[in-house]
Amino acid sequence: MLRLRTLVIATSIALAACSQQSNEQAAQPAPAPASTAPAKASTAAAPAEVSAVNPFLEPSTLPFQAPPFDKIKDGDYQPAFEEGMKQHLAEIEKIADNPEAPTFENTFIPMEKSGQLMQRVMQAFNAVSGANTNDTLQKVQEDEAPKLAEHQDAIVMNDKLFKRIQTVYDQRDSLKLDPESKRLVEVTYKNFVHGGAKLSDADKAKLKDLNKEESSLSTQFVNKLLAATKDGAFVTDDKTKLDGLSDSDLQAAVEAAKARKLDGKWVLPLQNTTQQPVLESLNDRATREAIFKNSWGRAEKGDANDTRDMIARIAQIRAEQAKLLGYPNYAAWKLEDQMAKTPEAAIGFMDKLAPAATARAEQEAKDIQAVIDQQKGGFKVEAWDWEHYSEQVRKAKYDLDESQIKPYFEIDNVLQNGVFYAANQLYGLTFKERKDIPVWQPDVRVFEVFDKDGTSMALFYCDYFKRDNKNGGAWMSNLVDQSKLMGTKPVVFNVANFTKPAPGQPALLSSDDVITMFHEFGHALHGMFANTQYPSLSGANTARDFVEFPSQFNEHWATDPKIFANYAKNYKTGEPMPAELVEKIKKAKTFNKGYDMTELVGAALLDMSWHSLGPDAPKQDPDKFEMDALTKAKINLSYVPPRYRSSYFQHIFGGGYAAGYYAYLWTEMLADDAFQGFVDKGGLSRENGDRFRAMILSQGNTQDLATMYKNWRGKDPSIEPMLLNRGLKEAPQKK
Repeated sequence: MLRLRTLVIATSIALAACSQQSNEQAAQPAPAPASTAPAKASTAAAPAEVSAVNPFLEPSTLPFQAPPFDKIKDGDYQPAFEEGMKQHLAEIEKIADNPEAPTFENTFIPMEKSGQLMQRVMQAFNAVSGANTNDTLQKVQEDEAPKLAEHQDAIVMNDKLFKRIQTVYDQRDSLKLDPESKRLVEVTYKNFVHGGAKLSDADKAKLKDLNKEESSLSTQFVNKLLAATKDGAFVTDDKTKLDGLSDSDLQAAVEAAKARKLDGKWVLPLQNTTQQPVLESLNDRATREAIFKNSWGRAEKGDANDTRDMIARIAQIRAEQAKLLGYPNYAAWKLEDQMAKTPEAAIGFMDKLAPAATARAEQEAKDIQAVIDQQKGGFKVEAWDWEHYSEQVRKAKYDLDESQIKPYFEIDNVLQNGVFYAANQLYGLTFKERKDIPVWQPDVRVFEVFDKDGTSMALFYCDYFKRDNKNGGAWMSNLVDQSKLMGTKPVVFNVANFTKPAPGQPALLSSDDVITMFHEFGHALHGMFANTQYPSLSGANTARDFVEFPSQFNEHWATDPKIFANYAKNYKTGEPMPAELVEKIKKAKTFNKGYDMTELVGAALLDMSWHSLGPDAPKQDPDKFEMDALTKAKINLSYVPPRYRSSYFQHIFGGGYAAGYYAYLWTEMLADDAFQGFVDKGGLSRENGDRFRAMILSQGNTQDLATMYKNWRGKDPSIEPMLLNRGLKEAPQKK
């Protein structure tokens, strides 16, 4: 997933939950244009004093201006935020007060250059607070979130500034601007209008109050959910309850217990999704049920970390925001600048998927029930049984189970000989590990990235192992954005939540984990290949329902025969995966896809239901609302719960995917259609890769996205490859 980071201090989250069967990792929603970025510090609280030695005050002297994490202390962030907002606002006021007639050069260029201190601290803070947080950083989040909301509003609702923007916007066709500059004018203008620049003073005041409240609640939601997820871990002192786990999994559970000072116990931490990967292995049904219910109810215990009242209020606020801006609901407001354009289009797209997905899931449930009955289980399949018995079905149907596969997926081999190798074959990239670049946690690795001609082009950080103080899921974001105007090259990072092995043991990945790595690296490529003039349009600064396209497209290379053969090797012997096992994996490609698609569509429709509420709707009871929404959408299968329940749906209540979770499905369509385009032109090749880089990955948001795709593909995207690839439609029989 891509992680939005403009104001993400309020929503500093792993926007992408790890794999939707791994298709849902994220890139961090991209930074908003500098012109619509952070905002004025609140006058209510005394600003923290910034020290002359604060490491954020000047650009980093490290390669690529990478943040000096070895010099940054927790106490440096808040003063830097305060000073950054102060400086940024002064820069914006200077632009707004310019007595000269508005031009592109005296308005948009200085706006793009403004807020550099703000950007430095924002990007470093979002990385650390998402992946390695603590009480101090969470307090900074909660203190600064409403101030940042005010700061953004102070810029977007600055009348003098907006008049200058509108003047240039109105003259844009006669100014002979180059295409990228014209695009910047149009995107910035629309962002300001979208943010309330044309409202009356009274309505601006109302919107500012709502923005501030929403920002505070979203930040609190993230922090409460992190605590709730940690508290929801399954803890036991009875090893028999863990029957089925491998020795390495058991040792990892011991290490997790030791980290919590629970010696003599075993701890199985929760992932961010409803279903938990560990359920696949556990033989004890009572244990599976307990873990599932821990996950399902993690944020609904009636304690300090219960999020239900909070999300009900957030939904109300968003409906009120939309009303002020002239929209019937929040979804209509937020989708206006997306590829889908309207909630009706997004829902219509999902309506094409839901019947086929649920029908396939129902058939999969029958297969599972048959296994349960054959074993004289004496119970009907429930959500906590699915992972366990579906794996048995897979083994019976395809003579395949995950334990056969994992020894061939050692993490460093997947990274170096899979992820990096694919990037080399497609784009000519090479990678060299750097031990001299400071990181935010010892597990983090850094690689320098070299282009096809050998020039140094980017830094890539990866932080793959789960920690209790790390947000759930997987994501990508930037520490430094590419921009020709600013003279900066990209510094990007990937974060995931793979199980950390016990000391001395190999880190073996599941099939889904492998897809996650390829997915997130697709986002990284989008950031690293950025080749634009303006930071606001660079890299992954695109619509939500486009930004997941490069990442989901990159997933396909994980199973390309040439790439797969290069990394799928036994960690002990170095021998390649046997041909018969590879063939089994191919045959099982669409296994369980009904379940996968149903849980994802369920979550996406749940998101759209929350954000289709009108401003006059009463405050909702989240549990009742959720059940009613799923029932209405005819996707309420008891054994296929939505991928996220409302109370822990971090994408939409703590991040930038509100009314946008459908984007994962939309971009699956783009990705599968795009991959078919590669297949039609010969598949894996430098020629195909270089063309995709030139026409898609390097372009950022410099063009209309639908037009960009059509120019590359030669046609509009089709849903057919997605239906076939996801097992929702049978391929026509060859004659």
